[in-house]
Amino acid sequence: MTRRRQVIIGSRGSRLAVLQAELVLQKLVQAYPDTEFSLSRITTTGDHDPETPLEQIGGQGVFVKELEQALLQSQIDMAVHSLKDMPTEIAPGLTLAAVPQREDARDVLITTSGLRLAELPHGSRLGTGSARRAVELLAQRPDLDVRPLRGNVDTRLRKVLAGELDGAIMAAAALIRLGWQERIAEYLPVEQFLPAVGQGALGIEIRAGDSEIAELVSHLDHQPSHASVLAERAFLRALGGGCRAPIAALGMVSERHLELKGMVAGISSRRFLRDLEKGPSSSAEEIGRRLARRLLESGAAQLIAEARA
Repeated sequence: MTRRRQVIIGSRGSRLAVLQAELVLQKLVQAYPDTEFSLSRITTTGDHDPETPLEQIGGQGVFVKELEQALLQSQIDMAVHSLKDMPTEIAPGLTLAAVPQREDARDVLITTSGLRLAELPHGSRLGTGSARRAVELLAQRPDLDVRPLRGNVDTRLRKVLAGELDGAIMAAAALIRLGWQERIAEYLPVEQFLPAVGQGALGIEIRAGDSEIAELVSHLDHQPSHASVLAERAFLRALGGGCRAPIAALGMVSERHLELKGMVAGISSRRFLRDLEKGPSSSAEEIGRRLARRLLESGAAQLIAEARA
């Protein structure tokens, strides 16, 4: 197949987003030395306002809409997303073509003191912009003062280090990719802190039917990671939760067998529903739907409604 002379990769402009896109670019350059790859930085709705809660400026999709528009208008040839930012319903005309090998999916605790969660003094101020993390955190330490925290990773970390907060909950993958592992006070166990759908994974989105770009990115796809996030996204889609509800899921593939853990919690009731579903990784989306049905039968819809109240 004749290769395009130039392929444009789209990314948000944040330091982490650019770094993630550059990782993809470097792998493509190594695999296809005769093709010219370039990076286009695009400012998204979520980047324009780093302080307002996401649900107030559009909720799910605020970090991907402009990238998707650029794809549909052929201004870029692929978009590299943090998968947890992608809505579970992909825009018509686009497709999730590849999921590279996933980084650590866990949440981590950053503290100014270096103390672990169990060691923090009563009333310590911890920041997070995630309803899920807030509910999970208060389930373990109801005595803590949990405060809203938005902005890119640099901004959130700077607020902690400046003493505005005693600590924050963030994604391990972001700090690892940025080379800031030394800031991590504790990796939080998934038994108590089940991560967001797609956390730690990247998604490469392209135009549906673009066979040349699909072939280019196909070798970047890591099937166990792809199957895991397909199950997680199907779980979230079947629940209809969106970004406000405290919903979590984590798929793990071993020898083509997928185990999916899921959680739904109530913001005001702080009630938790947890369950798991297993099956062949080739049936990833069906596994996600089955797990969602089970939790809905147990009352998940009422817990999700608390986030909309």
